[in-house]
Amino acid sequence: MDYLKHDIMLLRGLSRQDSSSINAIYKDVYPSVLNMVTGFSGSAEDASDVFQEGMIILYEKSLDPDFELKSLIKTYLYAVCKRIWLKKWQRDKKTEEWVDDNSQLADNEEEWERMMQRQEELTRMESALKSLGEPCKSLIEAYYFKKMPMMEIASAFKYTNADNAKTQKYKCLMRLKKLFFQDKKG
Repeated sequence: MDYLKHDIMLLRGLSRQDSSSINAIYKDVYPSVLNMVTGFSGSAEDASDVFQEGMIILYEKSLDPDFELKSLIKTYLYAVCKRIWLKKWQRDKKTEEWVDDNSQLADNEEEWERMMQRQEELTRMESALKSLGEPCKSLIEAYYFKKMPMMEIASAFKYTNADNAKTQKYKCLMRLKKLFFQDKKG
């Protein structure tokens, strides 16, 4: 419930065009929108456009006194951006080439289904990573996202050597895998 209160404050800040609220929303939500759009055959520029459209919608909602935020801003804004991208993606697919071929329609549906499944997996992985806890979360991010070498990770995390850091990374990866698959069952 604390998160929702925080998000309501961010929404109020957005309505006042408070830059710190806007930056906090951007920092929290944009990476997920970028992953979703690029995962569905879009570019970083497409993601930026979609996110800006979503922010405009959220801003307009923040000005509506009857609007009640019932979910986290991240959840709400991500859903808005996903709808925007889906409409754009479908519109672009229709304008590329109009073909009366059922096999191509089936291919497009299969492609969309694969992309939806990939996005669900990315969302589950993000959730598992968030619930992993420290230092594992930071260690995984350092190695896989920041591409830090093991010697640098060993130094940053105060491990005696790169082999110990590698062992710890493996243990953290196994915990992450367990959380990921538990989330899939639940």
